[in-house]
Amino acid sequence: MLTHAQIWTALDRLAARAGLSASGLAKRAGLDPTTFNKSKRITPDGRARWPSTESVAKSLAATGTPIEDFVKLITDGGAPAEQAVPLIGLAEAGSGGYFDDGGFPVGKGWDEIAFPAVEDEHAYALEISGDSMQPAYRDGTVIIVSPSAPIRRGDRVVVKTREGEVMAKELKRKTSKTLELRSLNPEHQDRTLGTEEVLWVARIVWASQ
Repeated sequence: MLTHAQIWTALDRLAARAGLSASGLAKRAGLDPTTFNKSKRITPDGRARWPSTESVAKSLAATGTPIEDFVKLITDGGAPAEQAVPLIGLAEAGSGGYFDDGGFPVGKGWDEIAFPAVEDEHAYALEISGDSMQPAYRDGTVIIVSPSAPIRRGDRVVVKTREGEVMAKELKRKTSKTLELRSLNPEHQDRTLGTEEVLWVARIVWASQ
């Protein structure tokens, strides 16, 4: 018996095989970028939702995939080893147009890198430039950021202020009024921001070494 999970998994595999995220596949197919998001796979009343045959057909056409190959993606075991993750430089991240107000990557100008599949389909990569974050991060280090991951004290995070500043720090303490951040380079001062100054905070889940 065919299940909802098998079809959605096949679409995820189709996207990964094309070097795309689920959102990237939807956009390439001419669909709303959120069409294949995890939140769209369940109805508001909690029932499993099937993808439409039109969205599947458009995805196959956009990737040049025969229906026979899609059937194999449904029946073959194993998830894709890698997925495409959007990438920009940390120094560029403060510019307008790269993130929405929730800290999710949007807009044009992103590159992509292949990365072992992460649970957050909105995860993205930032490349460190310069030596201001040594010894934690060297010039050229790539960090993977998950805007949906829960954040706890001691986590390394990326913070964007309402003024447009983007920084990578360690979360010391968070209260209803302030965000206390520890600098990764001991030569730089720690920061304390009022919550009204912070646009979003996202957790760093991986860093190249």
